Amino acid sequence: MNLHQFAETHEVTNQPPSLDGTNLYRIDLPLQAWSRAFGAGWADARIDAYGALAGGPLMAAGFLANQNKPVFSSHDRYGHRLDLVEFHPAYHELMRTAIEHGLTSLPWTDPQPGAHVARAAMSYLHSQAEAGSGCPLTMTFASVPALRLQPDIAKRWLPKILATEYDPRNVGMAHKAGVTIGMAMTEKQGGTDVRANTTKAYPVGAAGPGQAYELVGHKWFCSAPMCDAFLTLAQTDKGLTCFLLPRHRPDDTRNQFYIQRLKNKLGNSSNASSEVEFRGALAWMIGEEGRGVPTIIEMVAMTRFDCMVGSSALMRQALTQASHHCAHRRVSGKLLSEQPLMQNVLADLALESEAALALSLRMGRALDHLADAQEDKFARLVTAVGKYWICKRAPAMINEAAECMGGAGYVEDSILPRLYREAPVNSTWEGSGNVQCLDVLRALSKEPGVLDALFDELGDGHGDKRLAAHIRQLHAAFKDTGDIQYRARQLTEDIALGLQAKLLLEAGNAAVSDGFIASRLGDASGRAYGTLPRGVEVQAIVARSTPQGF
Repeated sequence: MNLHQFAETHEVTNQPPSLDGTNLYRIDLPLQAWSRAFGAGWADARIDAYGALAGGPLMAAGFLANQNKPVFSSHDRYGHRLDLVEFHPAYHELMRTAIEHGLTSLPWTDPQPGAHVARAAMSYLHSQAEAGSGCPLTMTFASVPALRLQPDIAKRWLPKILATEYDPRNVGMAHKAGVTIGMAMTEKQGGTDVRANTTKAYPVGAAGPGQAYELVGHKWFCSAPMCDAFLTLAQTDKGLTCFLLPRHRPDDTRNQFYIQRLKNKLGNSSNASSEVEFRGALAWMIGEEGRGVPTIIEMVAMTRFDCMVGSSALMRQALTQASHHCAHRRVSGKLLSEQPLMQNVLADLALESEAALALSLRMGRALDHLADAQEDKFARLVTAVGKYWICKRAPAMINEAAECMGGAGYVEDSILPRLYREAPVNSTWEGSGNVQCLDVLRALSKEPGVLDALFDELGDGHGDKRLAAHIRQLHAAFKDTGDIQYRARQLTEDIALGLQAKLLLEAGNAAVSDGFIASRLGDASGRAYGTLPRGVEVQAIVARSTPQGF
């Protein structure tokens, strides 16, 4: 008897080829088209280079960083207080690569047209590899507009915030060429309602903007607590005020910043989120006293934009995995991607992904042209609209993409479970859905010209009767102000869908725009994925989203 015949039970067949090492930019036709359309063509080689990193070493690092979560040490073995969070080397690789390639600095150091779009495109690629590191990257990037409101503080900090060097050591800012910035806003009793914050700020000497204070209080969420400094809010005699609080004091002693514990979260596992206390922590006032919310909102607006980009990225990676799987997996002797019902599902997911990307990069274009009054008002509105809609759509879309892969999409060897767990964070962080929708109403009702800017952007339907009817309905909806808060989600969603339809229609890909409008506007909206109506060119849409060359 030949015992060798029992050593192998079967040959592995009917499995897709590996995507490991794939350049994520080169397989993403929509990203190429939209980044160029909105002014980032000059950065094409730069984005392409980051696509190679994202699909190769950063993708591998993402798996390692999530398998090896950050560890908090409150004390050393001798009993000395440490307040130290240690990360796996893969996490530092992700941070270092992103910072060295300008993901925290590009639009500020090279503010040419298309810079925000180019940086968003690279962030989109980075977040597909690993989204948790995006939190400190985003906050560092977004801190710049807020800090610029206090020029004396900005003069000291911005050169190192904008540097393309990453230094994770737990040492003072003076010893580093580059630093990262975090945020600590919410407290137990208030959450989103930061005006309920009880943390108090006491002047060390002279009071006022740019002056030193000591902060006493707590923060229920402080993300990325190993950052070099944090923008935070505290009460003074004149009300809630913004402060910059470093981990170390100017004399290199540790600041009175104490980590209580790390949050045990649904996802976002590679990133440390924490509860902290300030016990006389030294901080410097940023902006006008008592105007803390308007000051820090300069930072929040940028982080909300990154929530749009990040959720779009999660959807794209889910679509990439699903469409690739279906292009190589046979069921009943036929490729899944050739079967009509699966084509319906994949095309629907592709429409969702491209529409999210289009609106995100259109927002990037607005940020590149804020000197234009129309673009400024567009950005004010769409920050909230896009943050609500794109982040809200991501979890269900990723769930459907995982289902396309069957059991292969449900196991941790796949990236799909991580994408799914990650998706809800962007809809919650920086203001939940209701907060965004109420902000939409606030912008439209209290800021002159925003409503006009919206309808100028939407136009007359661009020759499509279905979009024209949708725009007319929007006009009517805003004239009826009764129970408008009750209808705020519906109004926000209708704005988002109108803008996405308009963008896709203008881009000129008839299969994509017709499929989106036919399935998202009018009576066809609101159904599960995979319910595209008859007549949609599903094969062309699926081909556009499926990685080629495998």
